[in-house]
Amino acid sequence: MQITIRGELNIAQLRQALFEKLLELEDECAVAYCLGATLYVNPSDGAGGPVEPRTRDGRKLTKLFSNGPYRSIAEDYKI
Repeated sequence: MQITIRGELNIAQLRQALFEKLLELEDECAVAYCLGATLYVNPSDGAGGPVEPRTRDGRKLTKLFSNGPYRSIAEDYKI
């Protein structure tokens, strides 16, 4: 399934919009699990112009990977 968020947003606004749509998916559509997700982001300069993200050493950044959220050691020991 696809979730589309329109308009130019700062990262905090994007985070909130994603949170709200995922909450809606969970609460109103009864979806409890997913098998991963891919998020495409179009970085801009705040005035609608494109921006190419770069790493600290100047290399072009095209992908970020995640193995999911941080897991607390307490989860492993059921604390």
